[in-house]
Amino acid sequence: MQIDATAIADVLILTPRRFADDRGFFSEVWNRETLRREAGIDAAFVQDNQSLTRAPGTVRGLHCQTPPRAQAKLVRCGRGAVRDVAADIRKGSDTYGQWVAVELSAENGRQLYIPEGFLHGFVTLTPDAELLYKCTDTYAPECDVSIRYDDPDLAIDWGVTVDAGQLSAKDRDAPALAAFDNPFVVEVAR
Repeated sequence: MQIDATAIADVLILTPRRFADDRGFFSEVWNRETLRREAGIDAAFVQDNQSLTRAPGTVRGLHCQTPPRAQAKLVRCGRGAVRDVAADIRKGSDTYGQWVAVELSAENGRQLYIPEGFLHGFVTLTPDAELLYKCTDTYAPECDVSIRYDDPDLAIDWGVTVDAGQLSAKDRDAPALAAFDNPFVVEVAR
């Protein structure tokens, strides 16, 4: 497994090794022991999700779950391609309000590890893009949060023209980050 840092230290790009032959390839996409040892990731994933988005330029997000049901995620693209975004909303973090974007595709096999305290979203780059992701907690509607994908305080560059007509009602009506009663706090060493 190749492990690459991003501009935000806690968000990692994991690229599994592929073993290819005439039939296709085999790839180990998650190994808890290897990633605990090599990247310090000790996540106990309890739910797998899958989404299919038909039209390019469609944004899903920005979303997270708050404590006590906060989630870390491991995201990969099973078909097509997306620009996947993780935005740090941990108050007191050196990277608060910053974001990283990584192209995930079925072809490149990359995965993005997103810890708790980050918003997650993506925009589709191809038709029929399929996203697969593991979560460290199950869905809890009472802890589910949406923040505007075009929040000026985050100023995310989605890399493509976003088709706002494709937004879900939840994402279209999402509040700005400044209006969010944010429970994510990083203790600052003194």
